[in-house]
Amino acid sequence: MCSGISAPNSAEAFDAKEFLATLTESPGVYRMLDAADRVLYVGKAKNLKKRVSSYFQKTGQSPRIILMLQQVANVETTATRSEAEALILENTLIKKLAPKYNILFRDDKSYPYICLSGHEFPRLAFHRGTFDRKSLYFGPFPSGLAVRESIHLLQKTFLLRTCEDAVFAHRSRPCLMHQIKRCKAPCVGLVSQEEYAHDLRLAALFLRGRQSEVIDGLTERMQAAAEGLRFEEAAALRDQIRSLQAVLHRQYVSSTGEENADILAIVVARGEPCVNLAMVRGGLHLGDRACFPAQSAEADIEPGEALVAFMSQHYLDHPPPKRIIVGVALTDDPGVKSVIATPKNEMERAWLTMAEKNAWLAIESRRQSRLRAGGRLVALQEALGLPESPRRIECFDISHTMGEGTVASCVVCVDGAMKKSEYRRFNIAGIAPGDDYAAMRQALTRRYEKVATGESAAPDLILIDGGKGQHRVAREVLAEIGLDHLASVGVAKGEERKAGLETLFVHGRAEPLQLAPDQTGFHLIQEIRDEAHRFAIAGHRARRAKARGRSKLEDVSGIGPAKRRSLLAHFGGLDGVMAATVEDLRRADGISRKMAQTIYDHLHSR
Repeated sequence: MCSGISAPNSAEAFDAKEFLATLTESPGVYRMLDAADRVLYVGKAKNLKKRVSSYFQKTGQSPRIILMLQQVANVETTATRSEAEALILENTLIKKLAPKYNILFRDDKSYPYICLSGHEFPRLAFHRGTFDRKSLYFGPFPSGLAVRESIHLLQKTFLLRTCEDAVFAHRSRPCLMHQIKRCKAPCVGLVSQEEYAHDLRLAALFLRGRQSEVIDGLTERMQAAAEGLRFEEAAALRDQIRSLQAVLHRQYVSSTGEENADILAIVVARGEPCVNLAMVRGGLHLGDRACFPAQSAEADIEPGEALVAFMSQHYLDHPPPKRIIVGVALTDDPGVKSVIATPKNEMERAWLTMAEKNAWLAIESRRQSRLRAGGRLVALQEALGLPESPRRIECFDISHTMGEGTVASCVVCVDGAMKKSEYRRFNIAGIAPGDDYAAMRQALTRRYEKVATGESAAPDLILIDGGKGQHRVAREVLAEIGLDHLASVGVAKGEERKAGLETLFVHGRAEPLQLAPDQTGFHLIQEIRDEAHRFAIAGHRARRAKARGRSKLEDVSGIGPAKRRSLLAHFGGLDGVMAATVEDLRRADGISRKMAQTIYDHLHSR
């Protein structure tokens, strides 16, 4: 149970001595506030009295903390039952309040994992998001590329299936992946469950970092096969061993052990920190990811302080490895149950040096990107005659196939960079098929009703992928919900849909506008429009595939996956099942007359 306490708020200077005398020694969270009750800083403490007192009694504070203390008019505290509870509450408040003097690393992207599903013949798959208790997950990996490379290796070596469940359940013959020796075709019974389970166990061992155990086991099996004159089996095992050894040798930095570690390099340039996280799993360096704070600092940030902030936030959502390697002293306890230490050998020093170099490269790349983005936004502002540079741009597009599965997309560009965490898709329903105007009206209404009520941020510029008619609909929607002041542009495709010949319908401008193909602001419009188009098409294809991919057999009571596969194999696919009579159906394995009648009635009732 938590309890709250706050210092008296008055126009007089904050009396730290009087307030500190009332503080508890329990763990908890403290909030520094200014005279206008704005939260300046949120922190956690193992002992609230000692931690808060240190701000007002300690000398040699960083310039950033000194600047903050000059503005403190009030301090609020919340006692918690444990330090772990304080850590969770601190992160919740930081993300919710975004205090000026906290270092917030908003790493909203979920890290990818490799998943081995919990099916009879488990699927090897790329995974982001929540976990299913029946499946096994390996990771996290620093990037999608690292996951896909690992899946390609495992598929090539252990021949595990990667197909979607709907495809797997309805195959009647082996697919291309079996023909190119990437799968043992469990979908049509070409591998026993026992053999597949054995391959699966080896793949899981490899993903857990026990590569040498896997290779030793395969070597023993290869030698036994050769001695038994089973040369084809021995050759296949030899190829498996070579594939695994090749990937181990390809690692540009690898450990002789099979350890799990994170390497955290911190670089601060012009007051902005960059934490580069490199991941080592099973002794293999999987790559790295650069992380920046969500807001600019008010003053110089100490590297140790930034690193503590990153660790306390990052490892709240992601399981920490046994060992975390850092290059600077930490200013506080990040609350992570791992061994946190400086490099202990030449290999770890090489890892840290590489991570530091990549942090510097990420900072320089970010600086160059900002310069380019800033120039393009200014050029766009001048071309469209906007009063200010459009920091936030939102773009809409519609996608469907002959009116089927209509999806609208909304992509967001902030400060010249696409912000994928704020992308939205709208499944359109209740309109005449193919009515793009109605689809656009529905998407814009659903999006901007939240802006009108203050629930969502308003854009500085709205792009509509469409001509004069689509743009007119957009203006009608904005007027209806009280947002007629927002700037908007309709982007019509050029003659023969050639890029660079687009016509712009700018709100408030009587005549259509055509910008030069080499105008940098125009390039930004094209990039955002193309991204909205891509995002809409991806959503439409997924919706259409979901609608089409479901077999009618899945809805028949009493027909499970095994019987569905048997029926599809017997009749050569769903079309054959649909064309079969009741007598034809009952001749299939495991199908009684009653079941045949049920199947026939269900397939022909709609």
